[in-house]
Amino acid sequence: MAAAGRLAITVVRHGLTAWNIERRYQGQRDIPLLLPDAVPGLDRLRDDLRRYQAEQPFNAIYSSDLIRCRQTLAHVLEGREGDTALHVEPRLREMDFGAYEGKCYEELKDLPAYRAWIDSQGEQAPPEGESAAALRARLDAWFDDLLEAAEAHAWQRLLVVTHGGVIRELRRRFEAIDFWDGSVAQAEGRRFMFDKQGGAWQCSWSSAVPAPASAR
Repeated sequence: MAAAGRLAITVVRHGLTAWNIERRYQGQRDIPLLLPDAVPGLDRLRDDLRRYQAEQPFNAIYSSDLIRCRQTLAHVLEGREGDTALHVEPRLREMDFGAYEGKCYEELKDLPAYRAWIDSQGEQAPPEGESAAALRARLDAWFDDLLEAAEAHAWQRLLVVTHGGVIRELRRRFEAIDFWDGSVAQAEGRRFMFDKQGGAWQCSWSSAVPAPASAR
């Protein structure tokens, strides 16, 4: 079991892409980072994670297999790639937006199916895409496996590099906020602290990553 029944999981979103700027649905399209535009945000995240790891390093790292996450991870590790075990995890991909991927709001806003999808808060799957329930199911399976591994290896600190929709869903369940209120910017995220209580892991608090300057 993780030492003292505590586990800190730092979950961050990938850096900036061209489709982020154009406000296009990326979903599971393998879109790379927009360089050099993404670098300032990645540098800020890298510096924050280095300060955090100076106290105690990450025991393991999980990353979506999409290139924008793998590029983000390579930048924030920069020279420390071999220090920690890396788990490349397709279940950490963004929601599959199906036929809407590559399109922006202005192209879709008048489509009845798109309006129905928005009004359902994603519970109704987009054409050829994934419902919010399907996203929750794959994240549930991944998170159960993560906790099992954390207990087996006595992990205390984990890093996860993923996508905006995944972080929204984690914030919804662990911070008890609305899915649409849980957005984070590119190269930013949240740190969740879990305590084991009565045989179950419970999120006791969360905070912004990178930490605000006033909190350092």
